[in-house]
Amino acid sequence: LVPSSSGASIPLANLAAIRVAEGPAMITSEDARLQGWVFVDIQDRDIGGYIADLQAKLKAMKLPAGYSLKLSGQFEQMQEANARLSIAIPATLLIILTLLYLHFGRWDRTLLIMLAVPFGVTGGFWWVWLAGYNMSVAVAVGFIALAGIAVETAIVMLIYIDHQMRDHPPADHAALIENIKHGAVQRVRPKLMTVSVIILGLIPIFLTEGPGSDVMRRIALPMVGGMVSTTILTLVLIPVLYALYMIPKTPNQRG
Repeated sequence: LVPSSSGASIPLANLAAIRVAEGPAMITSEDARLQGWVFVDIQDRDIGGYIADLQAKLKAMKLPAGYSLKLSGQFEQMQEANARLSIAIPATLLIILTLLYLHFGRWDRTLLIMLAVPFGVTGGFWWVWLAGYNMSVAVAVGFIALAGIAVETAIVMLIYIDHQMRDHPPADHAALIENIKHGAVQRVRPKLMTVSVIILGLIPIFLTEGPGSDVMRRIALPMVGGMVSTTILTLVLIPVLYALYMIPKTPNQRG
């Protein structure tokens, strides 16, 4: 019985229906709205791919009036990191461009080196695609490191060719091509040694298991794949582009 203000006693059955049922251990709210949390432990796949599949399924759901869904946790942190990377990556490329121009003092050399970035990261994109990885913060960090390696190797190749051109000024197109070949050949062994050391140093990352190994693989994979494309870029593409640029500027006395 429940006493009333008038002093009468009212049976509890007249006031409420009592039954034993499952319910939330705690009722929480945010912005004056009731909320409930669903915790998901993602294993054997990346967060980006899981979220993409989850969002596709959530869009197909019809929620009752007054209900809404919001993804939070690591996904929210990843979105914030992607927003920062959208600023950091262009800023990094701008800094590289500025430093190259300050070093060479010429836009032709600077732009020739900057061509190393898109061609250099091509191999990284292929390997990321073959591995089934989605674009993430870790993958972006790997591409930033790969871009630095591609630019560095292209700079060294260009310096060797320039040294050859200064030591043996070409009198005609044949001498120009010979200088470019000689300068490029000097970089074959150092480039192959650099690629081998980097790849051998990154292989243990793919053989280890434990906390953080999944993130490290996504950082290392673009670098491993990019080593192949940067090798082709450095040994083949840079000399070819250099020749195409210099041939119109070189007299051809034998032509």
